[in-house]
Amino acid sequence: MPVDDPKSQPALGFLTVLEHAQHGLMGGYLVLNQAGRPLEFHCTTPIKPNRAQEILYGPTLEPYLFGEQIGKALVAKSSVEPLMICTDLRPAMAVRGLVNAPVALVLADERTNESAAADTAAARGETMLRMPTVRIDAAHDGRPLLQIFQLGRNRLAVPPDREGDRAAILKRLAPLEDLFDLAEPFGRIREALEEAQRR
Repeated sequence: MPVDDPKSQPALGFLTVLEHAQHGLMGGYLVLNQAGRPLEFHCTTPIKPNRAQEILYGPTLEPYLFGEQIGKALVAKSSVEPLMICTDLRPAMAVRGLVNAPVALVLADERTNESAAADTAAARGETMLRMPTVRIDAAHDGRPLLQIFQLGRNRLAVPPDREGDRAAILKRLAPLEDLFDLAEPFGRIREALEEAQRR
């Protein structure tokens, strides 16, 4: 659903993946303007890894599927270059090597035990999904797996080797930092994906 000259507006991209027990994984990518209105929405058809892929890819399967397969395809469909791409799933951050925009993990606030558990899991590199996951540890050099920082009321994280992304996000989003709850658009994407499954 493009609008008039969306390229001229500051935009934010939101990328997530929804697991459907019967159909597999569906990705959604929502691009919002600075007022929080949609400029574009793209989704993938469901994909389901086969047993051979699960065995051969091992612990790298989720980053491959979420970032390289789903994320890359969705961002490539977009005609808008966002200031940043937000995701709520650690494996989807693998899209960073394939796109120009900085990518950040949006950490849930700590108002509930579930969101606190998700934050803890995200900081450890684990994914809180219904599908089986495998933990991947960074090298044992004492560095944190994620660099967590604050942008207005939002808690974000980037890999430690992406300090430039953190600096770019803070600079690019400084005028918008109090306008956005960066966790909210993921609910919109999930509802849209669930609606697409019902059709």
